[in-house]
Amino acid sequence: MARQPHVMVIPHAAQGHVAPLMKLSLQIAAHGVKVTFVNTEFIHEKVMASLPAKAEQQSPISLVSIPDGLEPEDDRQDFVKLTESMLRVMPGHLRNLIENINRSNVAEEITWVLADMAAGWALEVAKKMRIKRAAVLLSSPASMALALYVPQLIEAGIIDTDGTLIKDEPITLSEDIPAWSSSELSWSCCDPVMQKLLFAYVSTALRTCKFSDQILCNTFYELDSSAMKLIPKIIPIGPFTACNNFEAFSGNFWPEDSTCLNWLDKQTPGSVIYVALGSTTILSPQQVDELALGLELTGLPFLWVVRSNLTDGSTVKFPEGFINRVAGRGKLVEWAPQEKVLAHHSIACFLSHCGWNSTLEGLSTGIPFLCWPYFADQFHNRSYICDVWKIGLALAKDENGVITRNEMSTKIKILLSSDGIKANALHLKEVARKSVSERGSSFKNFKSFIEQIQH
Repeated sequence: MARQPHVMVIPHAAQGHVAPLMKLSLQIAAHGVKVTFVNTEFIHEKVMASLPAKAEQQSPISLVSIPDGLEPEDDRQDFVKLTESMLRVMPGHLRNLIENINRSNVAEEITWVLADMAAGWALEVAKKMRIKRAAVLLSSPASMALALYVPQLIEAGIIDTDGTLIKDEPITLSEDIPAWSSSELSWSCCDPVMQKLLFAYVSTALRTCKFSDQILCNTFYELDSSAMKLIPKIIPIGPFTACNNFEAFSGNFWPEDSTCLNWLDKQTPGSVIYVALGSTTILSPQQVDELALGLELTGLPFLWVVRSNLTDGSTVKFPEGFINRVAGRGKLVEWAPQEKVLAHHSIACFLSHCGWNSTLEGLSTGIPFLCWPYFADQFHNRSYICDVWKIGLALAKDENGVITRNEMSTKIKILLSSDGIKANALHLKEVARKSVSERGSSFKNFKSFIEQIQH
């Protein structure tokens, strides 16, 4: 009896990690490979709840879950507690899951484990069980290159063992990669406990590399070859795109509000500002006001993704009369089908937090960016968007750390009148499209990876 290749995929428990790995899993399944996708029970429930009715029966991949070690009522925003709990209990649960699957049907034993770079513990389990494995990098190659250089940076006295810069000088890895200032390091954080945790997590990159036979990466070679040269075993196979017939399986934690697509159909081509600050950005009530009034000030139509948890612990409140004043031209949704929105002819620009998924989705659709990074690698992604690829502009905070309504409306006007930025964005869209089409660099890399899995 022939064995069917069977890949197990393990994302880190966050929206920006689950969604791209779901896309990759669907692409692998489309080649006749069996895929089992493992979330924590908490995340699994969210993903299932956001699926349309009956969608699960049509799924080409099998969605399963293991406990993260916390009680249902525990606060999963407490990253320290969550991380400790996951590392303590999840490796054992994963091992049991693999053993149960392997016992139940010998012809469908797990042959490969694909784990998020941020879930290196899963690769460790796979190595001990002698299963082939690959890590998947879901942030930029430059942030990975920086993570791999951490030991040298400590040794050279540039950063201390908590990741704090000792000399306030930018860190440069190569002349083609933008330098990192002290506030742009992927672990830089105003909260020292959080910084320590992020730094410890970034520092595991070297170890995770040792456990992986290769590192698959959601990017394409032409986008950032100089950073990729610094990463051993890296294979760019992106941008990951949604599989057309399985768009429901986008790995969302909130149900998508597709009424915004009908609304976009009614707008003038190239007129709408799309505002989406990712799944983790938290804004102060004052900052929400300035953003709302800035959008109003532009006089342009806008589509704004307002998550229920956009402000810390309180309901999102808008300036008085705002909703009535913009009723004709503003559309607010809790979550949007982002790839479809960005590909819509009505979109003029993308006001983004510059997370790696959003960065790739924006540049794959040729949309200019207005950059509003929040944490981790997003600040460095902004440097690429504004200074290297020249497909967007950065928003500057005032002396109180607020992005004002005037800053916003001024930058939007400059961005929309820049033919140079628009031309660069369209050029990059073409390069991205070529990389995943037949004979493109990512297409070839992905094809050879599928061949490895099948043999």
